Amino acid sequence: MARTKELECVKYEIDDEGIAWVTFNRPEKRNAMNPELHFNMQAVIAELETDDDAKVLVITGAGDAWSSGMDLREFFRATDNDPAARFKAQWAHRHWTQFLATSQKATIAMVNGYCFGGAFCSLAACDIVITAEDATFGLSEVNWGILPGGNVSKVFADLANHRNAMFYAMTGRTFDGAKAVEMGIATLAVPADDLRDEVVSIARELMEKAPMVLAYTKQAMRNVGDMDMNMAYEYLATKGMALRAADPKDTRGRGMSEFLDKKTYRPGLGPVSLEDE
Repeated sequence: MARTKELECVKYEIDDEGIAWVTFNRPEKRNAMNPELHFNMQAVIAELETDDDAKVLVITGAGDAWSSGMDLREFFRATDNDPAARFKAQWAHRHWTQFLATSQKATIAMVNGYCFGGAFCSLAACDIVITAEDATFGLSEVNWGILPGGNVSKVFADLANHRNAMFYAMTGRTFDGAKAVEMGIATLAVPADDLRDEVVSIARELMEKAPMVLAYTKQAMRNVGDMDMNMAYEYLATKGMALRAADPKDTRGRGMSEFLDKKTYRPGLGPVSLEDE
């Protein structure tokens, strides 16, 4: 049975299939991220991580925006002379995005509209990004005298190629969902009317995989990027051994048996069955 929970700036619903729909819920502010939203997200992501009913997390925004970035009034001006409040807000933002990036659950960003500035840190923390073709992305900081800080410059430069990162950061121009895919910011761009259906389809596909195998795969992919070839070889060998010990489904053993012995499974055409015969 579906369950819902609503906090001041974030709400979520776990549907009957196991998809947890986490929504930035400040539509009147285009889901600009104020301190309370970060505190809410820190609590929600920690809560869903240990909720067995939540199998895939989808992060989206209420109204016509995914998120317009940091709330200039509440996150910046209101904390200009309150370093303790600024620290707590920054700490919460940093940690919920780190929790999301390292979650054992698969995570999908469903970008339904505007995505600006500080929202790129949250976007980069998601495993898969599905965007509406007419969504609007951009870094506007150069236009009003600040840097894309708080690691926005870092994640944007990591996701996009160098020339695109330089161009859009230095001009402040916007770009659409199709361009976001071309740049490596997003995974797929679809018509807005098809966005939710596409996300549900991908979530269902992910839920067919063995949960522990999926978790270890995303961890491996996130970690090897900063390693040289020798470090990656050693890390992946050790990670693979750890997975065999940690996977309660013995997915590797099932796959080997069904492919080599029973001849009932072809690895390139889908996941091995997780149901006991």
